[in-house]
Amino acid sequence: MAGLNVSLSFFFATFALCEGARRASKALLPVGAYEGFAREVVGAVQLGACCLEMRMLVELGPWARGFGPDLLLTLLFLLFLAHGATLDGALANPTVSLQEFLMAEASLPGTLLKLAAQGLGMQAACTLTHLCWAWELSDLHLLQSLMAQSCSSALRTSVPHGALVEAACAFCFHLILLHLRHSPPAYRVPAVALLVTVMAYTAGPFTSAFFNPALATSVTFGCSGHTLLEYAQVYWLGPLTGMVLAVLLHQGRLPRLFQRNLFYSQKNKYRAPRGKPALASGDTQTPAKGSSGREPGCRSVDGPHSS
Repeated sequence: MAGLNVSLSFFFATFALCEGARRASKALLPVGAYEGFAREVVGAVQLGACCLEMRMLVELGPWARGFGPDLLLTLLFLLFLAHGATLDGALANPTVSLQEFLMAEASLPGTLLKLAAQGLGMQAACTLTHLCWAWELSDLHLLQSLMAQSCSSALRTSVPHGALVEAACAFCFHLILLHLRHSPPAYRVPAVALLVTVMAYTAGPFTSAFFNPALATSVTFGCSGHTLLEYAQVYWLGPLTGMVLAVLLHQGRLPRLFQRNLFYSQKNKYRAPRGKPALASGDTQTPAKGSSGREPGCRSVDGPHSS
């Protein structure tokens, strides 16, 4: 359990350092600079470092330490619970930033700045994590540092199948985000963490279930086994396609590009009731002129016949 304890310490240290960086940048920087850049950099560092350490546990833990899938999946779920509670609104995912842009919720310069911050944060996370592995604090870190020179590709299936898997994961992820975006964090964070855990279990053996282009670029694009174009098709084009399909299904259109709903007919929610027009108050109380003279006569005529 020494290797697991070192990894848990790594997770706690990462969260503590990133939380300190968030509070310091929030206190020192203007609101726009913090929300548009610094928060995304720190969030990407936190997510990238924890995912790299988690990937090391998934690859080396089962055969080096006998870690079972129940332990690893529980740890993954708890990590994403912690991410949801501490990211302070950071997206840390380029496809989520592009989703906000397509939903007309963010401007183009702001989106480009967030994309640059996320890429910078992921690269910083890789550098810092590899530096920590080089300290060889555990036997797992020692093995990982030895294997870092010849890393294995996270894509363990064909390119079309991998792109389909990443697109499906991104589609489910973004659809849940869109459906729960106005929900309280107490419901949204556990739901997203559970979804990520389920997708990691089902799609992890094929593509590692990144559905995050910045994270996949920093983790596996430098590994041998596939070309840069093949990696881009799986880890860039796949998640982008899934995100666009999720927005189309949820909204019926891309608000940034189309004003008219492409899929769903827009009907008026409030319809006027279909019925006979109500009579005026005077008409209900005053009888018609013709009927006032005939009504007694009708009774007088009917009287003898009825008798």
